Amino acid sequence: MAMKHDTIEKATGLLGVLIAITVSIGGIAEIVPLMNSAPVVEPAPGIEPYAPLRLAGRDIYIREGCYNCHSQMIRPFRAETQRYGNYSLAGESVYDRPFQFGSKRTGPDLARVGGRYSDEWHRVHLRNPRDVVPESNMPGYPWLAERTVDPDKIVVKLKRLRMLGDPYDDEDIDGAAAAVDGRTELEALIAYLQGLGTAIGQRR
Repeated sequence: MAMKHDTIEKATGLLGVLIAITVSIGGIAEIVPLMNSAPVVEPAPGIEPYAPLRLAGRDIYIREGCYNCHSQMIRPFRAETQRYGNYSLAGESVYDRPFQFGSKRTGPDLARVGGRYSDEWHRVHLRNPRDVVPESNMPGYPWLAERTVDPDKIVVKLKRLRMLGDPYDDEDIDGAAAAVDGRTELEALIAYLQGLGTAIGQRR
């Protein structure tokens, strides 16, 4: 047996192939059952695809790296649910590509932040966080108020998401450009944040 192990460990090519096979088998055993699990692949009640302005805001959220400091995954522990609200469900994130679960929390979890603050609070906070939270170490994003959302990109995005299975219809796509035309990136990001957790955040 020892000789067989020595042979495998010294033959790096063979070792690499065997490792790949082992990892593949383990991955298949974990992933395939989830692909057929309704709570994972079907939207939870109340969850719908992002409206154009919120979709643009989500792209800005990702572009600016907000996920590096904020998670969107409340774990089913009392300490978390008391602070942030109801625990997160997989069905809440079926339209998220990529999902924003995360585990890094320099700032608070945002899974249920929608509706907790006014649009004006978010506007001030995103421009200069210390105006509303003096101890904050979050950077400001004043340039978002100066940039506008690109309507053409949103139309293309909805078309691509429909190809991936999101239930956007022709009417949604035809009206997408008008829905974001002239809107700033700051407005889009606020719209995204204000919707987080509002669909099923009050479930019992």
